[in-house]
Amino acid sequence: MISTVALAHVASGALALDAPLTDLVPEWRGTAHEAITLRRILAHDAGFASGADYRSILDERVEEYALARPLVAAPGERVVYSDLGFIALGTILERLRARSLARIVAETLAPLHVPTLAYLPPAAAEEFETIPATERDDWRGLVQGTVHDEKAHLMGGVAGHAGLFGTACDVARIADLYLRARRGEDCVPLTPELAREAVREQASDPVARRGLGWVLKTTDENSSGVKMSRASFGHTGFTGTCMWSDPDRDMTVVLLTNSVHFGRGDTRELRAAVCDAAVDFVDGCARSV
Repeated sequence: MISTVALAHVASGALALDAPLTDLVPEWRGTAHEAITLRRILAHDAGFASGADYRSILDERVEEYALARPLVAAPGERVVYSDLGFIALGTILERLRARSLARIVAETLAPLHVPTLAYLPPAAAEEFETIPATERDDWRGLVQGTVHDEKAHLMGGVAGHAGLFGTACDVARIADLYLRARRGEDCVPLTPELAREAVREQASDPVARRGLGWVLKTTDENSSGVKMSRASFGHTGFTGTCMWSDPDRDMTVVLLTNSVHFGRGDTRELRAAVCDAAVDFVDGCARSV
């Protein structure tokens, strides 16, 4: 989600995809981080380490840790899927706008009418009890209605690498921004050119091609399944969430399920089966028209 928020700031002229970020992160001047751009962060090849065990950083400010940890590769050299890069991005947006990341996200997404998408659902809200617990752990007890990721929890539940709470319908509305660009329709707060660029290949590794924040279908082993086209883009979440869009069919599949409550199992096959079933349904409807 933060990728779309960052791209909206590119569309407005507040950020640039390919300019150094040292005006907002002056501590990067004169370091290997100096060459990092927003494009590289969104493509996960900025050189950040993938993450850190939360137990090793309990005494640190996570945002500062993410900005200062030595890179594991030169920017643009190779893909490393990185929580730390997106934590850094959250800090960059906060410095740019001089307000909290939660408020930035809410303000940016407001025109899209996605009211359920938020970092911290209020415990008093009617929908709170409908939010499934992700798991019970020895540190926090039952994790329900609060961020699952431990590093994000240390940051108060609001972090650049954390997912938002929300309904499948509102998640699909975010994906539809990018499909609307393909259809030649309005996709504010993005521009059509930027939305199309976001789902083009920016970097790759043997597992997945990377767009700007999005994963692009690379092989039939991806969680998009066998039947979605190679033009498909999407993302998964550690707790079991999954979203894939197929521009060739103008369709989006959103699966909000739970992979972690009973042992943190891998649900790739389930995700792929849901996507394949959705394609069969859409293709069947097209044939019957």
